[in-house]
Amino acid sequence: MKTLIKFSSLLFIVILNQACKENHSETLPYDDIVQKSAKQYAKMHQTIYPEINNKKFIPRTINDKGQPTLVGIYDWTSGFYAGSLWYLNFLTADSKWEKPALEYTKKLDSIQYWGGNHDVGFIIECSYGNALKKTVSKAFDSVIVQTAKSLATRFHPKAGIIQSWNASKKWNCPVIIDNMMNLELLFHATKISGDSTYYDIAVSHADKTLENHFRPDNSSYHVLNYDVETGDILNRNTHQGLADDSAWARGQAWGLYGFTVCYRETKKPNYLKQAIKIADYIKNHPNLPNDKIPYWDYNASATNETPRDASAAAITASALYELSSFMGVEGEKYENFADKIMLSLSSPNYFADKATNANFLLKHSVGSIPHGVEIDVPLNYADYYFLEALYRHKNINQ
Repeated sequence: MKTLIKFSSLLFIVILNQACKENHSETLPYDDIVQKSAKQYAKMHQTIYPEINNKKFIPRTINDKGQPTLVGIYDWTSGFYAGSLWYLNFLTADSKWEKPALEYTKKLDSIQYWGGNHDVGFIIECSYGNALKKTVSKAFDSVIVQTAKSLATRFHPKAGIIQSWNASKKWNCPVIIDNMMNLELLFHATKISGDSTYYDIAVSHADKTLENHFRPDNSSYHVLNYDVETGDILNRNTHQGLADDSAWARGQAWGLYGFTVCYRETKKPNYLKQAIKIADYIKNHPNLPNDKIPYWDYNASATNETPRDASAAAITASALYELSSFMGVEGEKYENFADKIMLSLSSPNYFADKATNANFLLKHSVGSIPHGVEIDVPLNYADYYFLEALYRHKNINQ
């Protein structure tokens, strides 16, 4: 009998191990990819640092000649480079990254007073927000709170939403799914200041987005045009997707990430439920390629010529790791999905060879195909969310 029990136990372990191997057929080469990332960015820093006192000094992408395209602080992507330097500091535990991370972060100081765009959340939370993970600083706290005040000026109480872009001939009050990413800054500001105003604005915006932005299949529209007095939806459109009724890949990732953050900060079950629905939409989409790196739009033609979007994949992976941490055993399938995405992004198909790609990490991202810009190029936010995903992978496995 004892022999039978031992055999049964051994058989169970063998079956369990086999199941684990099937779920994790490959292991993410964490140490190797961190080392490669650090070497790439060390070269990038060496190349672009001489420009730091110029108006344009932050690497965003590359030009037609393969040279880095630099932008100034009011570009919506200006916080990602500083954020990537912070994540390299966290990932490598090498203090050499802290000085440049601080320097590029402090260069964004004046953004805290800018109310001209909703993207201040991207800019400041990715830079100063990450700096505060490393440094206790009342000055940095003040930047977060002041930026939240500036962002709050774009809130329309009657409609319950934060306006994304300024009014134009096309839209009265456009609100884009990307705006979910700026709510983290508002939650952070309430934690620092104790002023619930910012928290309440974030929750209001998230509730209205949940109510109005999603289709029955849990894909999201890109742009909603609001009447700020009544809260009525005047139009549902796209700006960077294939069509008004299509599922722009990066937009789906923004929604997944944003509602995961909202659940983290509020513990409201409806936000977790929505994040899971979006994750399942992405995970089970029939047009998702086998390597789990989406085409630029989930409704785009599935051909070898159709551009992929590594930035959407990196954002998705980072969000999935955090989502999985809220779900216990049920979260394992989302962690496994994130692992598969990261394995692809870490492969030579997407991760650049040493000293190529203008020293950006990832190849094959898409900015905006309808506008004919940044197609099949590296993008600084693809790198940022890739490094963040590595950081979250590390924390989960610890």
